[in-house]
Amino acid sequence: MSNRPPLKVLVVDDSALYRKIVRDVLSGIEGVEVVGAANNGVMALERINQLRPDVVTLDVEMPQLDGHGVLKRLAGQQNAPKAIMVSAFTAQGAQSTNAALREGAFDFILKPATKSLEMSVQQLRRDLIPKIEACRGVAARPTSAVPTRAPLRAAPTGPAPMPVRRRIDVPSKVVAIGVSTGGPQALVSLLPKLPASFPCPILLVQHMPPMFTASLAEDLNRRCALNVSEGKDGQVVQRGDVIIAPGGKQMRVVKRDKEHVIQITDDAPERNCKPSVDYLFRSVAEAYGSAALGVVLTGMGDDGALGAGLLKAKGAPIITQDEATCVVYGMPRAVFEAGLSDEVAPLPMMPTVIGAYTRGGARV
Repeated sequence: MSNRPPLKVLVVDDSALYRKIVRDVLSGIEGVEVVGAANNGVMALERINQLRPDVVTLDVEMPQLDGHGVLKRLAGQQNAPKAIMVSAFTAQGAQSTNAALREGAFDFILKPATKSLEMSVQQLRRDLIPKIEACRGVAARPTSAVPTRAPLRAAPTGPAPMPVRRRIDVPSKVVAIGVSTGGPQALVSLLPKLPASFPCPILLVQHMPPMFTASLAEDLNRRCALNVSEGKDGQVVQRGDVIIAPGGKQMRVVKRDKEHVIQITDDAPERNCKPSVDYLFRSVAEAYGSAALGVVLTGMGDDGALGAGLLKAKGAPIITQDEATCVVYGMPRAVFEAGLSDEVAPLPMMPTVIGAYTRGGARV
């Protein structure tokens, strides 16, 4: 039996049915205590003040004050609870949820749209438990409403040797990025800082369901000098493109004559991920070899570690995000502890570090 205090969760939803379902699922998780519920954002803020929960499951659309309003009120507060958004599986829901993630929400789940209550409970349990466990994993770490503003710390020590910055003799010809929990904030911090003259294409996997990746790509495209889009089957990979794997599909790149072309497939999930970072990285290793650059950003789990190993075996360098600026230090940790990181960088430095590898020359 763990001596850790229970993870306190507040359930916020305007639907009495969903409040009950979410409470029932949470109550079945060992070490979790449901401390209360609220049916709108105004009541949620009052309960947060009174009950001091560690986590809030937060409906996006609510009367009086919606989920966005709650996040804005919590922004900048010390020890603000982590927010897991509960979103409708619609285009509007995707836009609202992506906005909430940019505003500092920890992660999100979809409201089940199944044929029975029992199936809805099962789906919610599958989706919610990993997010709760991820919250628990970082509960002891000082947080703010915007995790990317956390003070920087030295790269972690571990069983792997510390990465050594190396001379970059050949500029990278493609950047492959893998990211999950905390990704929308990280990408908004990183991609708009890359200039229109960025010398190579970027291929990207963000763990998200269908519609959500399209909304993410549209938002990033408005913010970036580069052309950001959701990947299309047969799309030719070109300089100036940022291509995001579609939710619910797998994306790979293949070399065809003198061109590199995107293929979108319905292949099986890998490590329960679809799209999968490993799936993309494996194809990038085959298509580009040592001319690729792998980047693994914030996210729970270890998707990307196998793919990073394949890139590394081809001679491609790997950059991982440091623990201090990750929302969840899972995916980068797996790569780092496997001894695959050539460089560990804080998120604010990522545009500079990636730029150096794509231009070639010595890192200092």
